[in-house]
Amino acid sequence: MRLLIVYCHPVEGSFGSAVRDAVIDSAREAGHEIRLTDLYAEGFDPVMRREERIGYHEPAANEVPVAEHLANVRWAEGLIFVHPTWWYGPPAMLKGWLDRVFVPHVAFQMPTETTGIRPGLTHIRLIGQVSTLGSSWWLWRFMGQPGRRIILRGLRACCAPACRTFWLGLHAMDTVPEPKRRAFLARVRRRIARIR
Repeated sequence: MRLLIVYCHPVEGSFGSAVRDAVIDSAREAGHEIRLTDLYAEGFDPVMRREERIGYHEPAANEVPVAEHLANVRWAEGLIFVHPTWWYGPPAMLKGWLDRVFVPHVAFQMPTETTGIRPGLTHIRLIGQVSTLGSSWWLWRFMGQPGRRIILRGLRACCAPACRTFWLGLHAMDTVPEPKRRAFLARVRRRIARIR
C-alpha cells in the first residue's frame, strides 16, 4: 500500500520522533511504499490567508497554494497521522494542514440543493492516527475525543466508503514510565505491520 505519513511535532528527538520512526520502519518492513510529510521540518504555514479563503471554492485555483501536498494525498492509498494531542485535539499546525489541503472539488464535492457532500478521495482506503496525550483516558473520553473524531470520522467521510480506520493513543504522556513507552512503541509496530 502507498502510505502518506503526516507527522506533526515541533521537537526533533522527542518521543513523538520515536513514534514516527516506529511507524515508518514497521511500514517499510511490511513492504509498503512510504512518503513522509513532516509539517514542522518543512515549515508548513497552517494559516489560511484571506485570498486563499476567497478562492477556496474555485476548482483548480484552490489547489495552487497546496499543490505539492495534494499530489501526495492523490498518490496515497492510506493516511497515517502521527502527532501529540494538545487540548484534546490536533496541534494547530496539523489542523491548519487539514484546513488548507482538503479542499472542495478534490477532497469532497460541495453539496447542492438535492445532494449532500460527496467524497472525493475514494482512493484512500485506510486512515490511521497515532497520538500521545497528556490527559487520562477517562478525561479524554469525557471531553468527547475531538481530535480523534476530526480525523477518523470527519476526514473518513471524504474517503472510500469501506475506508478502515485505527487509533493508537498513549495517555498520561507526561508521567508514563519508560517501560510503558517501550510497550507503546511495540504496539505501534505490531499494528502497522498488520496493514494490508
